[in-house]
Order: sequence, then structure tokens, then C-alpha cells
Amino acid sequence: MDMHSLYLAIPLAPLFGAVIAGLFGGAIGRRGAHTVTILGVAVAFILSLIALDVHVFEGAAPYNASVYTWMVSDGIRFEVGFLIDNLTVMMMSVVTGVSLMVHIYTIGYMADEDHNWPKASLAGKNAYQRFFSYISLFTFSMLMLVMSNNFMQLFFGWEAVGLVSYLLIGFWSTRPTAVFANLKAFLVNRVGDFGFILGIAAVLMYTGSLDYYEVFAKAESLATQSMNIWGDSQWSVITVICILLFVGAMGKSAQMPLHVWLPDSMEGPTPISALIHAATMVTAGIFMVTRMSPLYELSETALSFVMIIGALTALLMGLIGIVQNDIKRVVAYSTLSQLGYMTVALGVSAYSAAVFHLMTHAFFKALLFLAAGSVIIAMHHQQDMRKMGGLKKYMPITYWTSLIGSLALIGFPGFSGFFSKDAIIEAVHHSTIYGAGFAYAAVLAGVFITAFYSFRMFFLVFHGEERMDHHTREHLHETPWVVTLPLILLAIPSVFIGGFTIGDMLFGDYFGEAVKVLPQHDALGAVGAGFTSAIAFVEHGFATPALYLAAGGVALAYYIYMVNPAIADGCARSCSGLHKLLDKKYYFDEFNEFVFGGGSRLLGKLLWQRGDVSFIDGLLVNGSARVVGWFAGVARWMQTGLLYHYAFAMIIGVLLLLTLFVIF
Repeated sequence: MDMHSLYLAIPLAPLFGAVIAGLFGGAIGRRGAHTVTILGVAVAFILSLIALDVHVFEGAAPYNASVYTWMVSDGIRFEVGFLIDNLTVMMMSVVTGVSLMVHIYTIGYMADEDHNWPKASLAGKNAYQRFFSYISLFTFSMLMLVMSNNFMQLFFGWEAVGLVSYLLIGFWSTRPTAVFANLKAFLVNRVGDFGFILGIAAVLMYTGSLDYYEVFAKAESLATQSMNIWGDSQWSVITVICILLFVGAMGKSAQMPLHVWLPDSMEGPTPISALIHAATMVTAGIFMVTRMSPLYELSETALSFVMIIGALTALLMGLIGIVQNDIKRVVAYSTLSQLGYMTVALGVSAYSAAVFHLMTHAFFKALLFLAAGSVIIAMHHQQDMRKMGGLKKYMPITYWTSLIGSLALIGFPGFSGFFSKDAIIEAVHHSTIYGAGFAYAAVLAGVFITAFYSFRMFFLVFHGEERMDHHTREHLHETPWVVTLPLILLAIPSVFIGGFTIGDMLFGDYFGEAVKVLPQHDALGAVGAGFTSAIAFVEHGFATPALYLAAGGVALAYYIYMVNPAIADGCARSCSGLHKLLDKKYYFDEFNEFVFGGGSRLLGKLLWQRGDVSFIDGLLVNGSARVVGWFAGVARWMQTGLLYHYAFAMIIGVLLLLTLFVIF
């Protein structure tokens, strides 16, 4: 197989599985659906590893070629094309690898799927097959996004993952909360995508091309141009483009204030929570900004904007995680916080650190979500941590893999999360860009908060007294191998992948020309100046405050939830205002409901009353009928039926015409 065919087969394999399971699910049954989709994703994963070997270990040049030309309009080419370089093959391998684990896990998680549907409803017919079709289609969409070499295909993949996530979040469509959550995700992402498509339009307007390389070649000229948006003020073209593109990333990667959809997406089945929050949809924005580094490097304003948004998200979303009691929502808020870390890294031009954390986070966050799902299965779909406790002795594999995921998340020395998170914190510390001081304080505070809420969850679920009901306790046991095998396989890279790859990926030339950093922005270079080995990096970690803040967070969580649980309730009462603020998620939902939801309803009511009732019905429809009626009434008086009246009218008419003829 030549490389062109291999690259084409990678996205087409999961698409083939999705089509077969989706269209013929009733005929092939459950076994056929999960077999064909798992096979498709497995093929994509193996071929992605081959591409990784060719580009990373054999040193092949980047592959940039058009696959299909959709149309040419006014000299602008709209194409499907692939750009395969070291950044792409890393993303492809992570996406297909995590997706494969999620596919296998889904067999166990969705085995008892029928009970989620009302017996009288037809919505649950072939739901198992449909779910596998959706997650396979999700994988195809993400692959098209990361493999694209032009903005049109990027936008196609961008919208496709949004569409499939809508289908997956609201998969249990008979539940009102699921329908509300998927509509919320869809609408919030439309806000971000509006900015994204405006950014692409600006790129096309000022460069005349949608091809990445052609646009990057004209980046310097973009930096010298300005545009007038409103009034007399002039805006830098490159800054406007970068901020608009990042607005799209704020939607997909759930940055404040467009983050509100992600916690509610927990209404979907747990496998899709792992797929959305680990390696696919939410990382699309991080990948996109990294790919656009030649543009972002030319606008410090855009970089500062990105960094400050990321810092606020990392800090404030972590705080909300402290007061959550739903096990999946705790992990969801940790995702928001970690995405904030990646965004901060983008803002300080540490693109390599951002995608390095993206990679390590994909494994340990997928592990945590799937472990949470394992607990939910064992607890008969109970998700409230206050009704758990003491699960360690019942679920040893889930316990140890959860511990590994939690240690990786908090940045325990030697675990994969330690290398990526510490690199980001140190890069922010070395950055001189505007706002870097605030971002450094935010990410350091985030370390303590992350450790606290992560081990609060860990202790509440696996240690302490057993708070579940008698029936649940009697039936507690470890989940089947299709659930625990993915946990074990994800735990391995959660421990080792950071240490094995940090040297090349962060401080080597792994990304090559795929990532561009100007010398004055190279904060990561300052971090790597003294780098010698992964072991030395761990030793250096003991000299930084991050390690001790993480240890303090774990210690405090242990003391409160294992030694003196009354403290938690006492703090909630004494700090009721702060607790309510966090519990209400800073009132973002209420604000959106009142301003945007209420405003939309008010606008609709005004348009209905003034536009529909008064103007269309009152003036156009009823008004025209009244005019016709009036005219008919007047005309009726002229129809007398007397011949001399008509003769008289004819004479008067002729006289009027003669008069007009003489005058004019």
C-alpha cells in the first residue's frame, strides 16, 4: 500500500464501520455492529501507528496533497486534502487509540442498554447498534479535522464533530435532561463557530486561499495590514483573524464563557463522555491553534487574549469541581480546568507543551472517565458520590487504575501528567507576554485545587464508610473484562508516556516546521535550556512550588474526607455564599437563560405582536381586505343601471381628456 492510499484508508475505515452499523444495524445485530466498528477503528489505529513510524522514526518529509477537488470558484480551490506531519500523526494515533479503547469498553457499558428506554417507545430500537455507529462516525470526523491541509476541510471536520456530539449527548432521547443538554451544546458551539467561520472568511478575503501553506506564506503581509470594523478605529488583520479563530476554539474546547455546554454533556452515556472530553472534540481547538502557530506568533494581542481566557478557565472551573457530587461532573470540571492549562500554554507560545499535555491528558482523562463509568455500572447507575464509599475491596482493578489516573491528573512525579503540567507552569513562569504574571498565579493555584477535588472524589468513592443501600452493596463486584481491559491499557501510557516522550516532543525537534515560535516568545526554550533527562526533570520538580501545592491538596482532602468529615459540612454552612456561588457555577446558566434565552423570547414576542399580528395580519392581510371592501363600496354607488348616468360619465370623461390634451 502506497502512503497516499494508507492516509485515505485511515479516516475511511471508521466511516465504513459507521455506515454498516448505522444502516444495517437491524440486520447484523449487536455483535455485528460492534465487530465492524471496532475493526474499522482498529485498522485506523494500526495505520496511524505505521504513519507515526514513517514520519517520526524514519524521518519522512511532511505529506501535503489534495485528494479531491470539490469546486473551483473565482480561482479559489475548495478541496479535500491531507497534511501529514509529526503533529498530525501524533494526533491521529491518540484519537484512534483512545477511540479504540472506548469502543471496546462500550460493549460492557451498553450491554444492558435496553432498560434505558421506555418499553412503549420505539426510540430504543437498535439503539446499541446506533450508538456504535455514532462513536465510529465521531472518530471519522475528528480524523478529517486533524488530517486537513486547508480551512474548508478543517471546518467540515469541526462541524461534523459538533453534529455527532449533539447526537451522542442526547442519545437517550426520551430523557428531557439529555435533550436539553444536547441542544445547549449545539447552540453554544454555534456561537463559537460563528466566530470561527468569520475568521476563515477573513483569511480567504485577505489571502485569496484556503490552503494552510499558502496562507502561512502570506502571514507576514497580513501582519502589516489593518481593517476598519466600525467607527474610525483600525484593527490589525492578523489579530482579528486569530481572535475570531480562537472564538471557535473557545466553543469546541469549552473556554469561558462558552464552557457551559460541557458539564451538561454528562447526560450522554459515559463512553461518549470519555470520547468527547479526552482525545477528540474538546482538543480540536487546542490542535487548531497549534496548527495556526505561524499566524498567532505575529499577534501578541491575540496571544495575551488566549492566555488570559485559559488562565481564568483553569482556575475558576477547578473551583466548581470542589462542590460537585456527581462523579462524572467532577471529572468534567477537571477537563475544563486542564483545557485551561493547554490554552494558557498556547498563549505563552508553548504550543509543544500544549499538545504534549493534550496527549498525556487524553490517556489519563479517558482512564478516569471510564473508571467512573465502571463505578456507575457497579453501583447500578448511581452517580452521587455521597452514596458510595469503601469500593476498594469490591473493585480492585477499578481502584488501582483510578488511583493511577488521579495521580497523573494531579502531576505526581514520574507520571505522565507531571511532565506536561510542570512544563506548562514553567513556561508560563518564563514568559514575558502581557498577563503572564496573572496566568502563573492562576495555574499554580489550579494545581492545589486539582489535587484537592481529585482526591476528594477518590476518597469519597473508594475509601471511608459504605454509604450505598443494602441491595446495591449485596451486588457489588468488579466489572467485566471488556470494561477493565481498557482501564488497564489506558493506565500504562498514563504512567509512562510522559517520561518517554518529553525529551523529543518538548525540547527536541519533534514538531519541526509544524510549530513556529518566534525567538522573543520562546518561553519553552528557556525551560529546556537545562533539560538533560526525564529523571533530572523530576528532580527539578522538587524545587518548584507546584509539587508541594499538589501534596498540600491531597493532604487537605485526606484530612477533611477521611479524618474529620464534619469539616466539609461546616465549611459549606459558614461559607454559604461562596458555596452557593460555586454550586450555581457563577450563575452563567442563569445569566444566559435570562439575557439570551429571555431576550430571544422577548424579541420573538415583539416580532409576533408587532410583526405578525399588527403588520402582517392587521395591515397587509386584513388591511388589504378592508381597502378592497371600501373600494367595492364606492364602486357600487357608480353602478346604478341607468343609461343616462353612464352617458353622462362618458361625456365628462371625454371633456377631461380634451382638457388635459389642450393643457399639455
